[in-house]
Parts: sequence; C-alpha cells; structure tokens
Amino acid sequence: MEINNYPTPYYIVYEDRLRRNLELIQYVKQSAGVEIIMAFKANALWKTFSVFREYGVKSTASSLNEMQLANDELHTKAHTYCPVYTDATIDKFIAGSSHITFNSIKQFDRFKSKIAEYNQLNPKGSVSCGLRINPMCSVVDTDIYNPCSPGSRFGVLADDLGELPEGLDGFHFHALCESSSYDLEKVLIALEEQFGKYLPNLKWLNMGGGHLMTREGYDVEHLIKLLQNFKNKYPNLNIILEPGSAFTWRTGDLKSKVVDIVSNNGIHTAIIDASFACHMPDCLEMPYKPIVSEAMNEVDCAKPTYRMGGNSCLSGDFVGDWSFEHELKEGDVITFEDMNHYTTVKTHMFNGIQHPALLYQHKNGEVEILREFTYEDYKNRMD
Repeated sequence: MEINNYPTPYYIVYEDRLRRNLELIQYVKQSAGVEIIMAFKANALWKTFSVFREYGVKSTASSLNEMQLANDELHTKAHTYCPVYTDATIDKFIAGSSHITFNSIKQFDRFKSKIAEYNQLNPKGSVSCGLRINPMCSVVDTDIYNPCSPGSRFGVLADDLGELPEGLDGFHFHALCESSSYDLEKVLIALEEQFGKYLPNLKWLNMGGGHLMTREGYDVEHLIKLLQNFKNKYPNLNIILEPGSAFTWRTGDLKSKVVDIVSNNGIHTAIIDASFACHMPDCLEMPYKPIVSEAMNEVDCAKPTYRMGGNSCLSGDFVGDWSFEHELKEGDVITFEDMNHYTTVKTHMFNGIQHPALLYQHKNGEVEILREFTYEDYKNRMD
C-alpha cells in the first residue's frame, strides 16, 4: 500500500522499532537473570503480538479482558494484579493466571482457600499468590501516576502487615513511571528498610512497571548491575519487572493533517483532523507536549508559531506551541511522534470523533492496515 495516499488521521507502528526495543529488553533480561513481562495497560495492539511471541514475552493483566488477551494472543497465562477481585470474577482469574497478586490482606484471606483448592486439582498449572506492598517511596512528580502518594489505595503498608500470611509466595510493588534505574535504586532502599525481613521467605518479587530502559540515555548497565546485586543478596527470589512504555517506546506515530487555521488574541491555532482528548489523552492528563516531526526543535516566536487544536468540541482539546520554518496551510501533514505506548489503549470516541485507523509497517517496508473504524464502531459501543 502507498502510505502517502492513505487518509489521515492514522496511527502507524513500525516493526523494526518494536524489534529494537525487544532486543534491548532481551539483553537486560538475560544479563540480569530476571523476568521482564509486558503490561497491557500500555500496549494491547494484539495484531503485532506475533513479534512479541518470538521473544517469549509474557504479560501482566489488571482485568479479565487483559488476562484473556494474554491467554489468546500471547498464548500464556498472565501475572495478574487487580485492585479488587469479586466472587463473580475470581474463578476466571484463577483459570487464566499463573500469578495472582492481591491488593490487601483481606482480599487474600477471602480467596486463598479457593486458590488452594484449584492448585490441588491442577498441580501442573498451579497459581502463585502474591501481595501488593507499598514502600511509600515517591519518585513520581505527577500525582495521577504516583501509586505511592499519601493516601494511596494501592498496596499494604509495612506497619499493617505483621506476620507474613501463610500461602503467600511473593510481593509486588509499583512505584515508578517512565523512571530511571537510579529511581529504582531509591525504591529498593526503601523496600529493604520496610519489608526486608520478609524477603528471605518469599519465592518472587515483582518490581512493577515504570522501568523505561529503552529510552535514550537510560543507564542500562546500571540497571543490570542493580538487579544482579539484589538477586545475589536474595538468591531465593525470582525477580520480575513489568514495564509498559519500555516495550513500545518510540515505536509508532499519529499522522494528521491541518484542516483549518484560526486566530484569537494573537494566538494562531492549527486545527487538525485528530483530537488530543480522544486520540492523545496523555497529552492532557500528564500533561506533556509531544514532538512534532515537521516542527522546529524549539519555539521561536520570530517564526510561524501555532497551537495544535483538536477537532472535538472540548475547549481544552489543544496543546501548544510549536514553531515552523514556514506558515502552515490546510493539508499540511502533522506527525505526532511516539504515539503507541499508553495511547492506542486509551483512545475513545467522545463527540463521535472518527477513530484513527491502525497501520503497521513491517520491517521490509510493507504497510498493513490492521484496523479501520466506521460509524458502526461508534454506534455499537452504545448498543
């Protein structure tokens, strides 16, 4: 397919970039002797999972749908953590999971006998139970993404744990967000100070997500050494990391076009045929300003400078500013870089805005249409 003739907006994911990230993650996994699994909350584009299966990637899940996707498309059981399990869901979680982490001791006590019964009947496919703990070490600046902020609903505090409950095999913590290995080092210090006495009696430790090891400038060798040292200290532990962004960091873009330009009080807004609210929600939630390939590296008010406005009726559906060498005009292509992780999974159809198509460029350059969206997709969501 000739990509230049394909109508915008569309997401495009690149196989060669996926493989680049997978190769690095594989290197860390083998060098450090740890397990690194993928978080579906950052990437659920299952039509690309054939590449991930080549590298033996497993996944974490936080819902029945994510767990089922792991079973169906990665052909593995999931490492499951859910803030709460219910009588209506627990049996399905048990059947589709290799590990189940509970958010509270109360939840573990409620369902531990059911898991024990399942394990007796299925010794080869038994489920390992874990408890989410909260080391209360905050290295995340944005509160909405900080699971260790004061009053957090996630995980058990050290003061509330007491004796290690019988039947628990592991701990799970999550304290990072697009963070460095040096941030992880701080968290591990807090972990040992608060929970160190329990670690020799466990089988595994899940260090959660937020390990952005594929970002340029990340100190990969420091991460490997940090994990090796921790494993040497606790040789009984199987160490698990479950990054989200790292697997699909800088592996896909969102292509759009300028459809109008408006001005108000000296501010020029290029309205595009995509929406920040619908198609790039983290730009508003984080918030952050994505890289635009066609724009200058820095804002220069001596050059034509624009906000980018989305095509929904939400007043705040805009991000800015970007400067360009030339004035923008209708039909100009705007490429928002790095719009795969935590983007395609969070999109929605507010305002009935047409959802961008999903395209995949194979390593040989061939472009495949993974999915196109129609009115029926919008209508059937409300059926």
